[in-house]
Amino acid sequence: MDLFLELINYLVMIMFMFIIVAFLTLFERKILGYIHIRKGCNKVGFMGIIQPFSDGMKLLCKELLMLNISNYLIYLYSPLMNLFMVMLFWSMIPYNNMMDYFNLSFLFMLCCLGMNVYSVMMIGWSSNSKFSFLGSIRVIAQMISYEVSLMIFLLSFMGILGSYSLIDLEKNQIYMWFIMMFMLIFFMILLILLIESNRIPYDFSEGESELVSGFNIDYSGGLFALIFIAEYMSIIFMSFIIELMFFGGKIYSLLFYILVMLLMFMFLWVRGSLPRYRYDKLMELAWKIFLPISLMFLLYYFFFVMLIIT
Repeated sequence: MDLFLELINYLVMIMFMFIIVAFLTLFERKILGYIHIRKGCNKVGFMGIIQPFSDGMKLLCKELLMLNISNYLIYLYSPLMNLFMVMLFWSMIPYNNMMDYFNLSFLFMLCCLGMNVYSVMMIGWSSNSKFSFLGSIRVIAQMISYEVSLMIFLLSFMGILGSYSLIDLEKNQIYMWFIMMFMLIFFMILLILLIESNRIPYDFSEGESELVSGFNIDYSGGLFALIFIAEYMSIIFMSFIIELMFFGGKIYSLLFYILVMLLMFMFLWVRGSLPRYRYDKLMELAWKIFLPISLMFLLYYFFFVMLIIT
């Protein structure tokens, strides 16, 4: 019975995740429309509310093109792996009905972030296309650059917290939000997660102007829809994790979801406002700015904890 209830729990969560992704695409098109001083999609249904579902049906009903030179099984398997790795993130969200929740959720998140690069690498390599392979190489170099700093930032954060669990975030923010204490870490992690989401101004793996959509250029129909859904699902999760870490983490309050909406709006606002960053500038940002600052924070908070213990 416990296994059955857990299965029902995850099926309901997956269903709601897909619904949130659908309406996030509508929200993005509306925001970009108002940024460009025009109307967004407003014809299909009331204010375009049925537009995401019609777009999803259109993608799923399109013909799935298979390349003769592709590595067939890896070509089909990679988008499913990409979506699965992003969906694994949601097992960390500390709901009371999560029956297999564990206390090492921060470490599990870092493992999933590290594994997610392999799915994008296989997407770019399996189609045997130069443009998609170049996009996947960019992803690997990019993720190696900023994930080192992200891990160090999270280690310094967990050192102060004294725990690897997301549940303890709410317990430690009853009287004061962590953003008051970790303002610089908040901005650094926000920038790194913006790079992680592969969105403008850091969408180097999908650079339309030079890579013709990058690593997913040879995908169509349902497989492209899976890659598309995984990208938006990761944006929603990053908004959740930032809110949990720095803004109280009270997951059963209305304020929690208002702040998550504001963070998702920030991701979309940045896309409509900023041009693409230069790739070499990103490498300099990751190795010459993020890494020294993260090491400085790790030493600072390590000595801070040692002083408290002694």
